[in-house]
Amino acid sequence: MTEIVEHQGDNGPETAALVAGGVVNVADFPKPGIQFKDLTPLFADGETFHAVIDSIVEHYTDADGTLAFDTVVGVEARGFVIAAAVAYAARVGVVAVRKAGKLPRVAHSAAYDLEYGQAVLEVSEGAFVAGQRVLVVDDVLATGGTAEATLDLVERAGGVVVGFTVLMELAFLEGRKRLPGRSVHALWTV
Repeated sequence: MTEIVEHQGDNGPETAALVAGGVVNVADFPKPGIQFKDLTPLFADGETFHAVIDSIVEHYTDADGTLAFDTVVGVEARGFVIAAAVAYAARVGVVAVRKAGKLPRVAHSAAYDLEYGQAVLEVSEGAFVAGQRVLVVDDVLATGGTAEATLDLVERAGGVVVGFTVLMELAFLEGRKRLPGRSVHALWTV
């Protein structure tokens, strides 16, 4: 008997199924006991990647064709892939939020807690015009630490966050709880 799986996501079951179909589970990576969700097969499938990117842009486009954002921020590293594609499809710019020490100019920084320590993210000063509407994208929403730090960092740098989009949300880790009052958009919720 074939098991029927209903995929859930903010863009509906079809888009959620597209994302789910492009994910490969990798056991014990990066450490024993972790079930890593590898999105690189989704990125490598041109038709699926195109459909996923279009669904993100459509989510932030009004009926009259007006975009809700002026630029896209990608969070290191897989968020860069998504952000560049969304920015290209929407014909807007893209800004990288990097790990500490990777940007050549003066940068704003934000520290956040990880399960195994602390990390720092940075964005270049002057990356945004004051009041610029920013869509932040990343691959996965897990505990919410990276997302929370990134959204705060964008706002400190002068951007106005209009939304946070991920391809996959690991709901059991309750990352949305760290983002109260924020617009979170997940294409596939696990």
